[in-house]
Amino acid sequence: MYLYILRSINQLGELYIGHTRDLNQRLGYHNSGRCPHTAKFMPWEIIYTEQFDDEAEAVKRERQIKGWTRAKKEALIAGDRQALKNLAKRHRF
Repeated sequence: MYLYILRSINQLGELYIGHTRDLNQRLGYHNSGRCPHTAKFMPWEIIYTEQFDDEAEAVKRERQIKGWTRAKKEALIAGDRQALKNLAKRHRF
């Protein structure tokens, strides 16, 4: 099972996060126009993946990342561990 992040090729600011068993099939689905959530931002490319042993783990990670800020998602995609660490810190006022 995979967690994946897509980026719109034409609308570079658009990201989509999901999970699947078959990355190529899922990318084809998103680029077919049949997915109402992604059709208006086609075409898409896979820019990040994580592999999991079961669907429950992938769904848990998907929900976690969907709750992150844009900056934290971009740090994950870029593989910037220091930025992820800094963005994960809670600020107290």
